[in-house]
Amino acid sequence: MFEKLKNAFSRIAETLTTRKLSPKELEELSFEMVLSLSECDVALPVAEYIIEELKKRLSEEKIRLFEDKREIVKRHLEEILREILRTEEEFDLLKKAEEKRSSREPLVILFLGPNGHGKTTTIAKIAYYFLKHGYSVVLAAADTFRAGAIEQLEIHGKRLGVRVIKHRYGADPAAVAYDAVRHAKSRKIDVVLIDTAGRLQTDKDLIEEMKKIARVVNPDLKIFVGDALTGNDALDQAEKFNNAVGIDASIITKADADVKGGAIVSIIFATKKPVIFLGTGQRYEDLQPFTIDWLLGKILS
Repeated sequence: MFEKLKNAFSRIAETLTTRKLSPKELEELSFEMVLSLSECDVALPVAEYIIEELKKRLSEEKIRLFEDKREIVKRHLEEILREILRTEEEFDLLKKAEEKRSSREPLVILFLGPNGHGKTTTIAKIAYYFLKHGYSVVLAAADTFRAGAIEQLEIHGKRLGVRVIKHRYGADPAAVAYDAVRHAKSRKIDVVLIDTAGRLQTDKDLIEEMKKIARVVNPDLKIFVGDALTGNDALDQAEKFNNAVGIDASIITKADADVKGGAIVSIIFATKKPVIFLGTGQRYEDLQPFTIDWLLGKILS
């Protein structure tokens, strides 16, 4: 997992510590270092920011005679990455659910993201996560656009033993979401998880539809589901969804298949919102909590 990004950072550290670089040589190497990160799915603006910051900090560093230059480079890389990955708030789903339950209201979570990113499966995993911790759940089949979407969610609902609120295909998704919230309130269900159609970030009609769902149900949380294998498009996708409806956090799927690793850094850079889980397989249990220390251990060790 993330082997290519780890190797890219290792090469950068090696380049900067095994050669005595003049400012001119350092400038010439910048493009090569940016390219190395971009090839690992770090979006170009993010790669450029990392390298420019690294150059700036190294130019201000006074290295003593016997100091380990590689450790100095690694320390600056870690500081830069921590600054990128650190977000304004700590994010604890269970704490948020407990706060809502204490006020006798359901926690309403709206899931959004582009086509094919594993949103429905991720919703089922989150449902399993809440059930495992003693919270009741209802699912809303608000993807009334994609053929088979309702049936797919119903299969998960049956396996998990939770109710799925649905309408017919072509129905108003906002009405489905509203009915699910109303059902949760009347039955004192703790959590409402709303599935939505896979929005292409360039499809204005579907973006408007998503914004309508958010207006109608006023969700407590809006979670972006992104694909670790998306590549350099990850930043653009996350930015457009965040600008359109505002997101509170992200879940990154297919992390177990991602040998590059840059998409996670790009999404956090774009949204300034935390990644809370990584999807690491097809089972309901395959949902790994994400932490900055875990990622840095993977890519800088």
